Amino acid sequence: MHEKHLISQPEGVITGRVITPGADEYEAARIPFYPFFDRRPAVIVRPADAKDVSRVVSVAADAGLELSVRSGGHSLAGHGATEGGIMLDLSAMTGLHIDPSEHVAWAETGLTAGQYTVQAGAHGLATGFGDTGSVGIGGLTLGGGVGYLVRKHGLTIDNVRAADIVIADGSLIRVDSENHPDLFWAIRGGGGNFGVASRFQYRLHPVDLIVGGMLILPATPEVITQLIAVAGAAPDELSVIANIMLAPPMPGLADEHIGRPVIMLLMAYAGPVEAGERAVAGVRALATPIVDMVGTMPYPEIYRFTEEIPEIKNEVARSLFVDEVDLESAGSIIEHLRQAKAPIAVAQLRVLGGAMARVADDATAFAHRQRRIMVSVGVVYDDAGESDMHREWVDRLTAALTRGGPGVYVGFLGDEGERRVREAYPGFTWDRLAEVKAKYDPTNLFHLNQNVPPNKI
Repeated sequence: MHEKHLISQPEGVITGRVITPGADEYEAARIPFYPFFDRRPAVIVRPADAKDVSRVVSVAADAGLELSVRSGGHSLAGHGATEGGIMLDLSAMTGLHIDPSEHVAWAETGLTAGQYTVQAGAHGLATGFGDTGSVGIGGLTLGGGVGYLVRKHGLTIDNVRAADIVIADGSLIRVDSENHPDLFWAIRGGGGNFGVASRFQYRLHPVDLIVGGMLILPATPEVITQLIAVAGAAPDELSVIANIMLAPPMPGLADEHIGRPVIMLLMAYAGPVEAGERAVAGVRALATPIVDMVGTMPYPEIYRFTEEIPEIKNEVARSLFVDEVDLESAGSIIEHLRQAKAPIAVAQLRVLGGAMARVADDATAFAHRQRRIMVSVGVVYDDAGESDMHREWVDRLTAALTRGGPGVYVGFLGDEGERRVREAYPGFTWDRLAEVKAKYDPTNLFHLNQNVPPNKI
């Protein structure tokens, strides 16, 4: 059985959808979220269930074809797309079973964070994912998951109780603390190195109304550093994502602020409303708000603030963990933003800690529990010929912000080479992942990811 069998006799091989070059939907189906990853798979398969996934994995392994796996398609390295291989597009696998009495959910990995959150929210429950509702839960979970509930309820992986995984030989196995515990450790932060996750069992938490939304403040070095201090000292219920940029035109923003440095804050307080209002007041007090869209809302509503993402023709981004943002580094952000030539240039700061930091570094493959702040620097631009110029700008600002040892969140890692992947999995974590890889994927079938090659046995 090989890819021609998939194409010529799909009804006998899988129950899902097979899309080949020349099909009406092929062009739209092959392009991931970032359109500059312009690759042409030999076939795109949208499996209907885990059995389909197993069959496709077996085909790829038997035929020696490259296999890409796509949940939401947001990989910064374009790993959801393949040139000439099989693209396994999980978007049709959107089953979700919620047990509100037990506070658990089984979710297929074609779901987006927004779809899951809306359905869980109908029960007043939530699992923390990222900051954007259109991101697929599959890749996000495998990488770690840093979002609005990270300080209160930990990373997404801290709320994974079990998973169904298709490994390289096509077997579908249940993975949890008792079944394949080595693999259970590895898939919580180790990315897509070990197989295709067809579904996860998540822990749900009571999260109904939150105090949250968007708050825009003027950006000065003093306000930036004070924000970091306030967010770090806030109750665990409050998570803050700060996007520092030159203000773009947007509804509700007066013309006088356009082009000036601002902090576009996205916040969520997952706790009692009165306490949330007090916590948010401490952020509001840092400077006179330019735009204030913070209020009481159902938790799923937080995703509406990232619904309208500008078209991304080209992007350069780099992420790192830092131990502090002092006045010097805060000043560097503003200075570099004023020098940027890209239409959109951003430095994003996420204050961590809380529940995430109370898990041991070696409990999962996410080994950055004690890092205080996650930084992402990025530019979006039109002309691909300007890439070198924009990459140099990103590198300069990243260097200016570096405080503390190396480290990067694998979910925000682009195509940056093995050294950077090793920074995501430092020391013992890399070695242990390579051992698990050798056991479950010795031929490195699953290599379109932030790859950890198998140890030679």
